[in-house]
Amino acid sequence: MNPTRREWAACLAGTALACSSSAPPETNPESAPDGASGQDVLSRSYVLDLHCDTPILMLAEGYDLGIEHDYAQVDIPRMRKGGVTGVFFSIYTSAVRNTEPEASAKAFEIIELVRSEAARFPQDLLLATAAADIETAKKSGKIAVLMGVEGGHMLNGSLDVLRELYRRGCRYLTLTHSRDTAWAGSSGSQANKGLGEFGREVVAEMNRLGMMVDISHVSDKTFFDVMETTRSPVMASHSSARALASHGRNMTDEMIRAVAEQGGVVHINYYNAFLDDDYAARSSKWSRGKPSETDIRRKHKSDPAAARKAIRERLAAKLAAVGRPPLAVLLNHFEHAANVGGVEAVGMGSDFDGVNDELPAGMEDISKIPNLVDGLSRRGFSDDDIEKILGGNTLRLMRAVEAAAG
Repeated sequence: MNPTRREWAACLAGTALACSSSAPPETNPESAPDGASGQDVLSRSYVLDLHCDTPILMLAEGYDLGIEHDYAQVDIPRMRKGGVTGVFFSIYTSAVRNTEPEASAKAFEIIELVRSEAARFPQDLLLATAAADIETAKKSGKIAVLMGVEGGHMLNGSLDVLRELYRRGCRYLTLTHSRDTAWAGSSGSQANKGLGEFGREVVAEMNRLGMMVDISHVSDKTFFDVMETTRSPVMASHSSARALASHGRNMTDEMIRAVAEQGGVVHINYYNAFLDDDYAARSSKWSRGKPSETDIRRKHKSDPAAARKAIRERLAAKLAAVGRPPLAVLLNHFEHAANVGGVEAVGMGSDFDGVNDELPAGMEDISKIPNLVDGLSRRGFSDDDIEKILGGNTLRLMRAVEAAAG
C-alpha cells in the first residue's frame, strides 16, 4: 500500500507503523464530496487541465462544445460543473496514418477549428495564449481555451513550422508521439533513441519563443537529453508515475525529480491503463479475439457515424466486463508525484477525450474535478497544496517560460 501524506509525514518522523504495507487504510478516503469545502477551493483556484483531446471529436463529428453530451468528457456545461478555469486542447494528428507533411497540414486545420469553436461562445470561452489571459478569464468568469501540439512529427522537420504554430496560438509542443521522428525518440519505440541535433534546435527555439517543452511520450534517453538542453523549465502534459504502473509512457521517480528540480510540472494522466497494471492486463485479456477499433473503422469505412456508435458499444461492453479502477488509484499517482518531486511539481493532465471512456470511477468526465479535490483533501493535502495542483503550479510554470523567452 502506498502511504498517504499523513502516513508519509509520520514515516519521516520515525513511526514505523505508518510506513508498513500492513497499515490499515483510511475510512472511505475516496468517497464522493459533500460539496462544501471542495467547492470553496475550486472557486478560488485556477483550475487548469493541460491535455484534452476534444478537437478529435470536433473534427470527426462536429462535436458541439455548447451542449452537455451524454458521452465523451469535455463540453462547456461540464467544464462549468467542474469549476474549470482553462483547458489546453490537444492539436493531434496520427504519426502512423499520416506522412509528416500531411500531419502538419492537418494540424493547422485543427488549430483553426479550435479557434472558430472558441469564437462561437464569447460569453463562455476566451482564446488564451499567456498566463495573463488565464487570469483575465478567471476574473471575467470565462474558461480559457489554450492549445498544445501533440507530436513533433507535425513540424515536418521545420523550425519555420514551429514558429507558425506558436504564432497561431500553440503554447506547448509534445516532442514525439507514438513513434520516433528523425530527431527525437518516442516511448512507443523500443530503440530508446535520444534527441538529435535538430531536436536540440527545436528545444532551443521553443525556449526562445516562450513555448513549453512537453516530454510526455518521449523515450527515456530523449527525456534526459532534453533536460541537458533546455534553459527553461519543462513539463509533462499528461504522464503518470512508473513506480506505480509500469507503462513506458509513465515517468520514473528520477524523471519526476529532474522536472521538479528545474521548476517544471508533471501533469498526471487519468487513463486507466497508465494508472493500473491490473487494469491493463484485464483490458488486454478482454480484447483478445475481439474486433479492434481499427477493425470496426475498416468495416464501417463508408459510414463514420456507424463506426463511432459501434466503437462506443465496444467500450461500454469492455468496461462492463473489466470494471473501472477506483478513484484511489488515480489519487495514488498524484500523491506519489507530490512525495517524490514536491507538491509544487504536480498538476492535472487528464487526457480526456483521448482515452475513450477508460477512466477511473469518480473521474468519468471533467465535471468530476470536485471528486479529485475531495480525495486529495482526505489524503491530507492542504487547501494551498490543492490550489497548486489544480493549476497554480502550471500558471507559475507558464510565467517562468514566458519570462525566459527571447
